[in-house]
Amino acid sequence: MSHQTGITANEQLKKFFSSYLDLDVRAFKVSIENEELTLSHFEKVKGSWKEDFDDLVPPLVFPSQPAYILYRLDTKNETTGYDWLLISWSPDDSPVRQKMLFASTKATLKQEFGSGQIKEEYHVTSQEDVSLKGLERHRLSIKSPAPLTTREEELAELRKSETTGLTEISVDSRSQTLSGVAFPLLPDALSAIERLGRKEINYAQFSIDIAKEEIHLVTCKTIELSQLPHQVPDDTARYHLYNFKHTHEGDYMESIVFIYSMPGYSCSIKERMLYSSCKAPFIITIESTGLKIEKKIEIDSGKELTEEFLLDEIHPKKHLHRPKFDKPKGPPNRGAKRITKPQS
Repeated sequence: MSHQTGITANEQLKKFFSSYLDLDVRAFKVSIENEELTLSHFEKVKGSWKEDFDDLVPPLVFPSQPAYILYRLDTKNETTGYDWLLISWSPDDSPVRQKMLFASTKATLKQEFGSGQIKEEYHVTSQEDVSLKGLERHRLSIKSPAPLTTREEELAELRKSETTGLTEISVDSRSQTLSGVAFPLLPDALSAIERLGRKEINYAQFSIDIAKEEIHLVTCKTIELSQLPHQVPDDTARYHLYNFKHTHEGDYMESIVFIYSMPGYSCSIKERMLYSSCKAPFIITIESTGLKIEKKIEIDSGKELTEEFLLDEIHPKKHLHRPKFDKPKGPPNRGAKRITKPQS
């Protein structure tokens, strides 16, 4: 989801957009200066796009200074003309406000230039990736499916077993489906979910009243990401909803995360069973209000809720190759294999 900032191209950049084809431009850099999209520099075509890339693009980027670079490819479309590559340069050491500003203005730049001409996008955060090899690695990673981590595979199996609830012993044995327990939500809990959907708040916490068999609202408010770990109690289970605001590959995004915190065996068996059984029906109730949950997370401690952890959960990193499993070697002095005489 993109968020417009009100920043638009200045007159100089608009005139350049109407004349860059006559100038035979290969690459140009756009910056944000004085709350306007401004042309910083451009380079003309010298060779093929691959030959020009490492000569023209790296000199256009500087540390701590986000920028957009539009690079002309050699392929041409009969309708829109040449295909262009949009490079979003957002170095890790640049201020957070600058990164958010550039991420939120990218959609405006694409609209001003002509989004139909932009064939692909490349989001870069480190200097070493501003190269032809870095672009080729990026293209290869997009084509490769993202393998599940060990934790994701375990959680997938757990969710599958919770959903089906089937335990088969033999062909003749009976199977029983264990459905979730749907406890009613109190009005203030439902109101907090609706307020989260309207973005009046960004965090809400819920608990189960075991005696009354109801879901209560514990708190709802607006907090910073750094405060999120401190909201998770270390002696009881809780459900949490959090609107995680972040940037991913140059785009500003807001993702609703459902967090189920269970601090291990410090809780009673009954509490653990009820929170586990009520989770799925509670999520269905939340989504029935129109609130879309991007990711469901299970944690043991609030210390896990870092920005890096949430980013990895919502946007899993793609690995080109899985490490090959090597069979462990046997003991060095185990002797020769035992030979047994076959029985007749």
